[in-house]
Amino acid sequence: MSRQLIAGNWKMNGTRQNAQGLAQALVARLPADAADVVVCPPFTLLPLLADSLAGTALALGAQDCHKAPSGAYTGDISATMLGEFGVSYVILGHSERRQGHGELDDTVREKAIAATKAGLTPIVCIGETEDQRESGDYTDVLGWQIKGSLPDNFAGVLAYEPIWAIGTGLAATTEQIAQTMLFLREELVRQFGEAGKAIKILYGGSVNADNAAAILGIPEVGGALVGGASLDADAFLSIVSAASAA
Repeated sequence: MSRQLIAGNWKMNGTRQNAQGLAQALVARLPADAADVVVCPPFTLLPLLADSLAGTALALGAQDCHKAPSGAYTGDISATMLGEFGVSYVILGHSERRQGHGELDDTVREKAIAATKAGLTPIVCIGETEDQRESGDYTDVLGWQIKGSLPDNFAGVLAYEPIWAIGTGLAATTEQIAQTMLFLREELVRQFGEAGKAIKILYGGSVNADNAAAILGIPEVGGALVGGASLDADAFLSIVSAASAA
């Protein structure tokens, strides 16, 4: 059974001073038998943390990348550039990118291809809105997001984040997560065949120290994409410990 993956998405948070302190606290207290752990800070902190995390068990990730390796794309960062700073994972298609920046499935797919070519592991996010969940259309929505966002021969990680649970403090129930995870696994196998059985699926959406053990113990949950709790060393390490015990 593969190790779980715990990814901390710092979003637009962190200064040089507090980022350094958080990273040092995580490295010093990371359990020896921990799950695979990655932190994804803002672009501005990547050079600093690349030095701090070099040679440690804590991996470095980014929050986005462009589909092109270089070019006239003001304000963008390529996967190739990220790789130069020791970045090994990159979050793509987060709902905050899809909703706030108009990213479509095709865009996410192209970014995933670029990330893989650059040697990074893409963490591709999908998720439904509250209306889609309540209407019962969420399985169709998730199925189409998988089809549109994941390239052929996808070798990355899928992250399921119900949009209605992100940053709201309202996590899906264990029953909802278990049902959706089973559907996602079946859909991955349907679309990718035998390879779909090996794609790791993370859960994200108000994961915290209190609910992590229950969530990470659900079949087909291969880890967590953690938002706010990843900014607190104690809370994040509690989630890592829960993953190690799952």
